[in-house]
Amino acid sequence: MTGTAITGTGVVLPGVNDPAGLLRGPVAGAEPVRPADLIGRKGLRFSDRATQLGLCAAAAALTDAGLLGQDGPRLPGDRVGVVVSSNLGNADTVCRAVETIARETTGGLSPMDTPNASSNIIASETAIRFGLRGPNLTVCNGITSGLDALRWAGLTLRSGRADHMLVIGVEPDNEITRRLTGGPVVDGGAAVVVSRTDAVDRTDAVGVAAPRLLLGPSVRTGKLPDAAARLTGAVPDEGALWLCPDPALVPSGAATAGLSGWGECSGALGLLQCAAAVGWADSGRTGPVYALLGGAGTEATGTAFLPVEPPARPADPALAAERAA
Repeated sequence: MTGTAITGTGVVLPGVNDPAGLLRGPVAGAEPVRPADLIGRKGLRFSDRATQLGLCAAAAALTDAGLLGQDGPRLPGDRVGVVVSSNLGNADTVCRAVETIARETTGGLSPMDTPNASSNIIASETAIRFGLRGPNLTVCNGITSGLDALRWAGLTLRSGRADHMLVIGVEPDNEITRRLTGGPVVDGGAAVVVSRTDAVDRTDAVGVAAPRLLLGPSVRTGKLPDAAARLTGAVPDEGALWLCPDPALVPSGAATAGLSGWGECSGALGLLQCAAAVGWADSGRTGPVYALLGGAGTEATGTAFLPVEPPARPADPALAAERAA
């Protein structure tokens, strides 16, 4: 039976660039991410901060999954899609454009800046840069956005419209986003590549990475307690890690990772949870991971991540050498 699995991750945060680092928490005094140092300056000049951070996370995840090599994409892009979760990504561009129009009319707008006012700019720029011609969309529906984006990626794969989906969650920290949220914003995010397990088997010869985690049940309901109950009812919770905004829902003695201290994560939080789940699995843990998002007066969503059984087959040697380089 065809399933869906995480085959690659990319983490872009101040001082942290791997899934395991998310479980350790923020690095005191870390410098902000410098996108040009990670992916080069080409194509970044007119991109907004959120797009630049998203491109960095995308490059890391695609490389980790074996879909991107030193010479470019390893597979044709028509079967690879993109889903982005970002609630605040281009808020600074939109607010700046509105202020310019009010002050100078539309004649004052920069033709190089206005494309960034599209809510799909991160997803479209990612697709253009990496040649990904599959389904392309952005989810920006509040706190549950990240896990909702992951759910849409899974649905796209199961429908047969793509073999691999790149899912990005990113938010920028600037004066506008701080004004909107009332405090610092994460200024970074994470990305994962979710693949059809049968596609991984078919493309093993070109070095696509082995599954790291399986995507388990996904639920969406009106309340966090209901989402938690439905997940634990579907997946045994022995040895589980809980990524949950409400400590009251976590069983006594259970392992937790709050992913706190990064500032307001908004649309990036669900993907940071996903990357943290990979870090948990990479450390040798074999229990499931419950990721939940929601709050008072909002919808709730949850996803269970399951260990890969039997143990993942060895990755392609050439890919392993690239990762070590």
